[in-house]
Amino acid sequence: MTLLCFLPWPDREMVQYTKKPGAQSTGVCYGTLADNLPSAPEVVQLCQRRGIDKMRIFDPKPETLEALRGSGIRLILGVPNVNLQALASTPNAATDWVKSNVVTYASDVDIWCIAVGNEVSPINGATSQFAQYVLPAMQNIQSALVAAGLGQIKVSTASSAELLGSSYPPSQGAFSDGASSFIDPIIGFLVNNNSTFLANVYPYFAHIGDPVNVQLSYALFTSPGVVVHDGQYGYQNLFDAMVDAFYAALEKAGGTALDIVISESGWPSDGGVAATMENAKTYYTNLVYHVMRGTPKRPEKALDTYLFALFDENQKPGPESERHFGLFFPNEVPKY
Repeated sequence: MTLLCFLPWPDREMVQYTKKPGAQSTGVCYGTLADNLPSAPEVVQLCQRRGIDKMRIFDPKPETLEALRGSGIRLILGVPNVNLQALASTPNAATDWVKSNVVTYASDVDIWCIAVGNEVSPINGATSQFAQYVLPAMQNIQSALVAAGLGQIKVSTASSAELLGSSYPPSQGAFSDGASSFIDPIIGFLVNNNSTFLANVYPYFAHIGDPVNVQLSYALFTSPGVVVHDGQYGYQNLFDAMVDAFYAALEKAGGTALDIVISESGWPSDGGVAATMENAKTYYTNLVYHVMRGTPKRPEKALDTYLFALFDENQKPGPESERHFGLFFPNEVPKY
C-alpha cells in the first residue's frame, strides 16, 4: 500500500520553514484502547518530533503522565465516566484524585484543563446513568484544585451534538428540552469559573446519518460554494455550521461569554460508509488549516481543536469504523 504523504505536523527540524499558522491551533487525542501501541515515552517523543504541542488523554494513566514530564505539551486530562459517581459523592474523593493525578505532576506537566466526563447525556441510554454526577464532580474537582493552589487549571466536560435539540440553521441551535436541565447548570458553572466549553464535533457522523441531505463535499470542506444560507451568514462546510449551532445554543443558555474548544474531531479511514484513506486525508488536512479562520458567527477567532485520534485503537468497541481514526499506524508511520 502506498502511503499518502500529508501530515498536519512536519518534523520539528522543519517547523520554522513549513509549519502553517493553522497547525498552531491543533492537538491530538491520545487514546489507548489497543494492544499494539508504542510505549507512552515513545508516543511523547513522536509528538515532540512532529511539533505536536497539545494533547488530550481520556484517563490519568501514570505512565502517560510520567512521560509528559518536561515535554512542554499542553494537556487536557480526562476523568472517565465510570469515576464520576465516586468524585461526586464526597469532596475527599475529589481531593484524593487531584492529589494523585494533578498535584503529583503539575510542576512539570502542563495540565491546562480537566475534562470531567466525556459525552455524558441524560437522553442517551449508554451514558444517562452518569448525568447526575457530572456537575457535582466538576464542583468537587474545582474546589480541590483551588485548595491545592491550582485554580488556574480549567474544569469542564466534553459534550457531543446529541445535546442539541435544534441545529439547523445554525442560528437556531438550542439544547433539547431533555438536555437543558443537565447542561444549563454546567454552563453556569463554566461561566462562573471562567472556563471553556468542550465540544466533540463530527461531520462524519452527520453525513453517514443523512447522506442525501448532508453531502460528502459539505462534510469534507470541499463544497465549491455556500450550501446553507442563514441570515447574514453563509456556510460552505458542516464543521462551521455545527460549531455555530453550539455557539447559538450557549447564547440561549446564558453562555455567550464562553469560548469553545473542539475536544474531538476526526474521520475514519476504513470500516464504514465514506470511511476511506482519501476522505480522511481530505478532512484532516482541511480541518487543520481551517480552524485558524474562525466560523461565520465568530470570524477570526481561532478554534483550538484536538484531532481524534493519534492511533487506530484495535480494541475500541462499536462499529468497525471506530477502530480506524488514527493519524499514525502503531509503528509510528503517518497514514497520510
